[in-house]
Amino acid sequence: MITIEALCLRVGNVSVVDVQHWIDSAWLRPEGEPGAYVFQDIDVARARLIAELTGELGIGEDGMPVVLSLLDQLYDARRQMLRLRAALERPQAAELRTSLFSLLGVADEGRG
Repeated sequence: MITIEALCLRVGNVSVVDVQHWIDSAWLRPEGEPGAYVFQDIDVARARLIAELTGELGIGEDGMPVVLSLLDQLYDARRQMLRLRAALERPQAAELRTSLFSLLGVADEGRG
């Protein structure tokens, strides 16, 4: 867990004012209260993403909520797919896996 100042140093080229704006805009959601925010590694990654989107890619104030929402949905779908894959790779899921691959028209690729 780090402070807002340490977050700015880790992200680079970002001021406390920038980060506070991101928090006020609900683009970044740290733990704690104003003046005593605590940031996790996931917050650092999101702050880097926001800095890249605003700086290098030129995403503006109006577009940022849409872009972040779409990226959040994409990351959530990826997490769900990884959980599904892990469940299907369990030995107990062999019959389900075979049925699912058959329905999808894909080979089992020697799994199970």
